[in-house]
Amino acid sequence: MKNNYEDRTVCVYPLTANIRKKETVAMLLAGGQGSRLGALTTKMAKPAVPFGGKYRIIDFALSNCTNSDIDTLGVLTQFQPLELNSYIANGQPWDLDRINGGVYVLPPYMSAKAGEWYKGTANAIYQNIAFVEQFEPEYVIVLSGDHIYKMDYSLMIEFHKKNNADATIAVQTVPMEEAGRFGLMITNDDNEIIDFEEKPENPRSNNASMGVYVFNWDVLKQHLIEDEANPGSSNDFGKNIIPAMLASGDSMYAYTFNGYWKDVGTVESLWEANMDLLNEGSPLNLYDSDWHIYSRNPVMPPHYAAKGAEVSESMITEGCIVEGRVDNSILFAGVVVIKDAVIDNSVIMPNTLIGSNSRVNYSIVAENVIIGNDVVFEGGSPSNISVIGPGAVIPDGSVIPEGARLSAEDAEKL
Repeated sequence: MKNNYEDRTVCVYPLTANIRKKETVAMLLAGGQGSRLGALTTKMAKPAVPFGGKYRIIDFALSNCTNSDIDTLGVLTQFQPLELNSYIANGQPWDLDRINGGVYVLPPYMSAKAGEWYKGTANAIYQNIAFVEQFEPEYVIVLSGDHIYKMDYSLMIEFHKKNNADATIAVQTVPMEEAGRFGLMITNDDNEIIDFEEKPENPRSNNASMGVYVFNWDVLKQHLIEDEANPGSSNDFGKNIIPAMLASGDSMYAYTFNGYWKDVGTVESLWEANMDLLNEGSPLNLYDSDWHIYSRNPVMPPHYAAKGAEVSESMITEGCIVEGRVDNSILFAGVVVIKDAVIDNSVIMPNTLIGSNSRVNYSIVAENVIIGNDVVFEGGSPSNISVIGPGAVIPDGSVIPEGARLSAEDAEKL
């Protein structure tokens, strides 16, 4: 009897054999370079940036999916994905470690024909059509990974169904003087979208797109295929897909969201969102038992305030040791503030040390930074925040100019 593969009958089961059909699949765009966050994102993707003492930016979209009963999610990564991939892992903290569904990290990959970076937000979804197709969804919800907000996506999907829409776009009403910074939806009295403007000089609407979209999958898939075939396209939802759907006469509606929402794509907006947490009656409640924000955190001992330490209007996370003074600031896990150091109006990320007699104000200091003794951060204001990048070592006696942006490499030259 011959014993080789040629003489055997082999049954090959498809990889998708155990995958159940899902009504909705979420696609989370987390591949942006985050260049406007400067030194904070030189070694990590923007959605992985720490936020609010014990979270990362991506926790909000992931938690929104979990709380909205969406259990199938693709996270599209690209720039500096290592820390983000490690953080998400199997999705267990967000209850997304599922046999059927769950969270999948989707970087660009090499196919039989070719491989390429994601060229734009629409191209990122286009390259993962096969991933979505295996779940045979009726709807796809497209999300951004760099926004801070709590939103029940199931209500938006119900609104989409009720209007028999092909696409529904979440919007917030913004002051007219700020409208030109956003993609704007122009609607009729029934909230049907009749026109779209991308960051216009003279806005006709103040319905700002939040970057949250619900699509009928069959309609979106066709537009993605057509967009990819157009060599002149930017392969972007705002610039290409939305205008193409309007031109095709697809049914499109605006869904108004009235809760807290902040795009934290700049240093100043990230600082502002953190400071919002310290305001009495903050519109962003991270301790809401009805809408929990899940995260992956190390087990740490309780924080410790030494005799003579002063802490006011601040958020101090587990594992911190405070010997100096902290005012109106957020300290992440493992931060150490040595005696006579002063921190005010600042965000100090995990495992950072602030040396004796140093003063840090209006700053974001990334993780694993060492700020020596007698370091002075000059000036500072909400519109001119200083940033110290991950792993930087600031020598004793350094003077940091107002609004400085220092990477670890920059710090070596001080």
